[in-house]
Amino acid sequence: MSRILVLNCGSSSVKYRLYDGEEVRDQGKIERVGEPGGGPPDHESAVREIIDRLDLAGLAGVGHRVVHGGRRFSAPVLIDDRVFAAIEDLVPLAPLHNPANLTGIRVAREALPDTPQVAVFDTAFHHTLPEAAATYAIERETAERYGIRRYGFHGTSHAYVSRRTAELLDRPYADLNTITLHLGNGASACAVQGGRSVATSMGMSPLEGLVMGTRSGDLDPTVIFHLRREAGMHVDDIDDLLNHRSGLFGLTGANDMREVLSRRDAGDPHAALAFDIYCRRIKGYVGGYYALLGRVDAVTFTAGVGEHAAPVRAASLAGLERLGIGVDPARNAGSGDRVISPAGAEVTVCVIGTDEELEIARQTREVLGSRA
Repeated sequence: MSRILVLNCGSSSVKYRLYDGEEVRDQGKIERVGEPGGGPPDHESAVREIIDRLDLAGLAGVGHRVVHGGRRFSAPVLIDDRVFAAIEDLVPLAPLHNPANLTGIRVAREALPDTPQVAVFDTAFHHTLPEAAATYAIERETAERYGIRRYGFHGTSHAYVSRRTAELLDRPYADLNTITLHLGNGASACAVQGGRSVATSMGMSPLEGLVMGTRSGDLDPTVIFHLRREAGMHVDDIDDLLNHRSGLFGLTGANDMREVLSRRDAGDPHAALAFDIYCRRIKGYVGGYYALLGRVDAVTFTAGVGEHAAPVRAASLAGLERLGIGVDPARNAGSGDRVISPAGAEVTVCVIGTDEELEIARQTREVLGSRA
C-alpha cells in the first residue's frame, strides 16, 4: 500500500505527486489549464496527460484534494458514485474549485478503474469548530436552508503544519495550542487547540478573513449593496472585484508579496500602505485567537509568503511582546523549518514549510488501510 498518486486540481492548474511510502518518485504541475495560448485546453486533458506519462505499476490508490465537503464530509472518504454525486451537489458552495476536483476524480476513475480513489477535503479539519464559531448571526431558517455558515479552508495545510509544529517542538500534539498562519496567494489563520480547529478566518467561502493576493478578506457587507445601488454593478462583477481585483492586487496592481516589498522599499506609498494593511489584519487575528485559546504555545507561519517573507513575519507580530510573542531578527532571516522567536520566549514562533500533498497521501493511506 506504499504507492500513492496525489492529484490536486486547482481552478487553472493541476499539481501531482507520486509517492512510494513518503518518498516522492515523481511530481510536477501543469499550469494555465484552459487559458488561451496556455497549457492543456481543460482539466480532463491535463489529468490524462499526467496519468499517461507516469509509471503507475503497483499503485495502491489515488488521493484527490477536494476543496469543499460541506457539512457532510468530516473526514477523507473512499470515492464511489454516491460520494461523487454528493461532491457535485456542493458545487454551488465552491463553483471555481469543486468542478475541477470532480473532473480529476472522474478521469482518474475512468483511467484506473481498479484503483481505489480517496477524497481529502479542505474543509474537513474545521468540522471541529464550535457552533459559536461556525454560525453567522443571520436568520436561522435562511441560513439552514441555504447552507450559510463558516466552513473554513486550507484545512489540509493547517492540519499538517500544526502537527509538524508539535514535532519541531517535541511536544505532544494533543497538549499544544497553536495559531497557524497560511499566507500564500490565498491566506487564512487557524486556532488549533489540542489538534482541533476551534477558529479559522475563512468562512462560507475562501473570501473572508485575511488580506490575500487578489481577495479582499474581511469587508463590511454594505460595500456590496453600495456598489450594486450606487455604481450599478452586477452581482457577478462585484464577485469578480472582491475575488480577483482586490487584496494586494487591488491596492498596488501586484498580487505577489515580493513585488509589493520591492516597491515598498523603493518608496512606493501604495505598496507601503498595502503592506501595513496586510500585516495589521494578521496581527488582529493573532490577538483575537490568543484571547479565544487563553494559552498559546506556538505561532507558526507557512505557505509562500509565510515561509519566505521575513518582513511580513516581523511586522505581523510587532508589538505583541506583552503577550510573550516576539521575533528574533537573526533567526527570522534564516531558512528552513525553524524557531524564529528569541530564546526563552513564552510563545514559540515557527516557520514551517507546508506539504499538502504529503498530508493528502497520508490521509489516503489511512483510508485504504482501514478497509484492508
